[in-house]
Amino acid sequence: MITAARSARRSGPGESGAGLARSPFRVDRDRIVASPFFARLAGVTQVVSPVGSGLLVHNRLTHSLQVAQVARAIGERVGGGLCDPDVVEAAALAHDLGHPPFGHLGEQVLDRVAREELGLPDGFEGNAQSFRIVTTIDLHGPGGVGLDLTAAVRAAVLKYPWTRRGHPDPHPSRAALPPRGGGPLPGEPESGSAKFSCYETELDDLLSARAAFPGTGPWRQTVEAAVMDTADDIAYAIHDLEDFHRVGVLQQAGVAAELAGWRRNADTAGPGAGLEALRRRLADKDGWAYDDDAFTAAVDRVRDELVDGLLATAFDGSMAAERAVAEFSARWTARLAGGVVVDHDPPVRSGPVALAVAQWHEVAVLKFVHQRFVLQRADLASHQRGQATVLRSLVGSLASWLTDDDAPRLPPRLHDLAELARGQGLPLAQARGRAVVDYTASLTDGQATALLDVLTGRSGRLWTDAAVL
Repeated sequence: MITAARSARRSGPGESGAGLARSPFRVDRDRIVASPFFARLAGVTQVVSPVGSGLLVHNRLTHSLQVAQVARAIGERVGGGLCDPDVVEAAALAHDLGHPPFGHLGEQVLDRVAREELGLPDGFEGNAQSFRIVTTIDLHGPGGVGLDLTAAVRAAVLKYPWTRRGHPDPHPSRAALPPRGGGPLPGEPESGSAKFSCYETELDDLLSARAAFPGTGPWRQTVEAAVMDTADDIAYAIHDLEDFHRVGVLQQAGVAAELAGWRRNADTAGPGAGLEALRRRLADKDGWAYDDDAFTAAVDRVRDELVDGLLATAFDGSMAAERAVAEFSARWTARLAGGVVVDHDPPVRSGPVALAVAQWHEVAVLKFVHQRFVLQRADLASHQRGQATVLRSLVGSLASWLTDDDAPRLPPRLHDLAELARGQGLPLAQARGRAVVDYTASLTDGQATALLDVLTGRSGRLWTDAAVL
């Protein structure tokens, strides 16, 4: 489905997008995979940092590859002139390029520091950073800035097709029922949308990409963006459970007590109360999809296949244990990816491509298990507090360096990013702040920690390959 509008690049008709592939969307995919921003995802946290843990766990690179695999399968299933599999694969590979060190924890820390200490109204958001990378920061396209991707792929990257506050009007953050991600941060009603895919500096790129889809409402994803978003949900729901079963964190007894206790203890603080809170939240916020019977069926299926199946035998590293993990993953991926529906007039909190009712509830329950029995662990929380300290300290050190007398010896890339932000019309202080955020967000977990050691004198090495200075 290659049309002039969908295949248009910012560089105009003179740039053919020449590459090894004939399809302009395959060219986009190749540019994304060749990007150093893509390669760095191997060193960026998915849930647990891949650096120094000694654990074989997913990182942002393996996550992105799995999302691309699922997205392409769904794209081929949807087909019918609505969806190009090459577009959704490219968008899936690009969707996490902007994730900073330490994953979602790093995203939250950078956003708060950017808004409260660096004076950036847009703050930081991983999806918006991904869009900034492919349109502005990366230098591996032919146009000098960005990757010069087609309109279709740029639009498919826009999971949340709005800016934090200004675009579109009316803005989703002010809606009584906002689209998913469009509401404000908890406790900060004036903060704009909690999730958004574009900073004000890249708004022209958003507008030009979305212009190729004139029938798409201002808050609505394109079909290909919705496919990428659905694939992201599927991959996230499955592979983190695999990881923490392998390392022995996800224990059968706790998960079994919660799922089995739900019916008995729904109105108490005992096992099952957390699952009941999830059920009520879904019924309240997502009544367009929620169904009592479907929720009960989802709990039963997860209990049968996860608790009584995968978790029934502790992972011991044997081939049989690996086979059980592989079969669980393959079975659930096929089930969830096979349960997609196309809706040409979706509810505000859904998209034109979404999971069917049964699979939607199953993903919600799988995510709950991960949230309750992994993300809420005290040992993970203590580790993340240390990571938050690293990021806050690193941002402070780099911001100070930009303004002191030693500025001529800045890391060249940090200097270049400040000049780039100034060229986008940002005032000097905001340009410096955006440069610090861009620079920090481009590091791996290990680079961020090592660079802070250098800047604080904790490292005795003069030359280091921990970061490109």
